[in-house]
Amino acid sequence: MRCLKKWIWTVFLSLFLLPAGAQEQADTTYTFRFKTGKDMFYVPWNGNDGELARLEACVEKYKTEILGGRMPLHVDGYCCSQPTETENLAMARIRSNRVKSELIVRRELTEECFVTRNHAAEGDFVTVRLTVPVKETAVTDTDAKARCKAEAERLEAEKRAEQERLAEEQRKAEEARLAAEKAEAEKAAQQNTFADTPSETKITTDYHLSLRANLLRWATLTPDLGLEWRICPSWGIAVNGSWTSWTWSDKDRRYALWKVAPEVRYYMGEKKAWYLGAMFKAGQFNYKLSETGKQGDLMGGGITAGYRLRLNKALNLDFNLGLGYLNADYEKYEVIDGVRVCRGNETKDWWGPINAGVTLVWKIK
Repeated sequence: MRCLKKWIWTVFLSLFLLPAGAQEQADTTYTFRFKTGKDMFYVPWNGNDGELARLEACVEKYKTEILGGRMPLHVDGYCCSQPTETENLAMARIRSNRVKSELIVRRELTEECFVTRNHAAEGDFVTVRLTVPVKETAVTDTDAKARCKAEAERLEAEKRAEQERLAEEQRKAEEARLAAEKAEAEKAAQQNTFADTPSETKITTDYHLSLRANLLRWATLTPDLGLEWRICPSWGIAVNGSWTSWTWSDKDRRYALWKVAPEVRYYMGEKKAWYLGAMFKAGQFNYKLSETGKQGDLMGGGITAGYRLRLNKALNLDFNLGLGYLNADYEKYEVIDGVRVCRGNETKDWWGPINAGVTLVWKIK
């Protein structure tokens, strides 16, 4: 009877404790994370302290079996941040040793308590796995696989995010480079346009000496030359001179003159193309285009205005017109048997246009 009662109580207690044992879920895999490129084990970082506390509790629970070699701790180190497989394995080994050293110091374990493997694989972490009896790990093994899968998915998501960030930074850098090249090309094209356009595009800032030739004078077979000195961008001093002497019909007809015309100019506007000036003119003439000739002196002056059209870096066209006063003091004469015979003196005053020109300007200095 006593044996029967003992057997019944044994069955009863077994049935009572079986569900409780089935519900006990001791974690058997613990993950410790490391910073990318680093081998130092930071216990307070990224949840490592919580994992270490849980692992210590488990080690304490099975310490006798661990020290006896019946339940070794499986340590796996992972690293993929180094350039070569050898360097990845070396860093994974250091990380594994850091975790083992922490357990040896804290829980008085030995190197023989561990089975260590290192991997040049994706990730920066170390796992510690404790193999416990099947009845206690039926649930925890599934949890460990789920945790490993979740960790792998997290690492994959972080890798994709990092790749997307790098691609976006590269795209922005390429766009910035193309924009800078485009701006530089537009600036160079604009500068080339300024240099080559036949119109005045920029202010003359250099001081130079120019040679001048009035093309209208040359068209009337009257050679005309002059000089202009730009003493600054806004002011210039010019002087033109003309001379000619033509005879025909056995010297019975004559066209001869000389004159000089100094001028002071003030250039205006942003491009310094328009100008106003003051001119003085003096010379002598001898015209005999009919039976009566005129020979005398010419003097006067007035204001001038004009525009300079830029042809290239060295050449300009100067369009100008002068208004003012001229005085001509001359004598009339006839030629009889090759002798000039005076027919009287006259003086004439003139108010109106006193000068016109289309002048080619060549910068020589």
